[in-house]
Amino acid sequence: MIDATILNAFQQIYPELTNPGRKPINWAVTGSLGMVLHGMQMDIHDIDIQTDKEGAYEIERRLVRYLVKLVHFKASERIRSYFGAFEIVGIKIEVMGDMQHFLSDQQWDSPVRLESCRDWVDYADMHIPVMTLEHEAKAYQKMGRTAKAETIQNFLLKK
Repeated sequence: MIDATILNAFQQIYPELTNPGRKPINWAVTGSLGMVLHGMQMDIHDIDIQTDKEGAYEIERRLVRYLVKLVHFKASERIRSYFGAFEIVGIKIEVMGDMQHFLSDQQWDSPVRLESCRDWVDYADMHIPVMTLEHEAKAYQKMGRTAKAETIQNFLLKK
């Protein structure tokens, strides 16, 4: 079940992300909202969107009235991306473009190709692109978040 406030925030950005009269954006929901859309049970505290670099800047232009943090290249020890933050009705929305993980061989992997790891879920009259759970499990493993990766893998085994 998706909390009404989270759903309200997502319903406000969805038309901006899918507007057929504007340049298409290659994007997908990730994180806890994506997992709940796939049927997992967990709390959702924010909305995470994966896209490419171009998509991150296009989303920034479309959601500028909700802007908290300009899209910029951001790197940590394990992840780097073109990152921006927004807020709608008190809900934080994070956008990550060309996300990469730092691998055990001390190299960065290639940016995520959304087309190869995206499902589509119908929810509340929306056709929503969502990162696959298989991809999410691998991503959490790469980030060192093994408990989260195992939770996803266990859910997949029960399906």
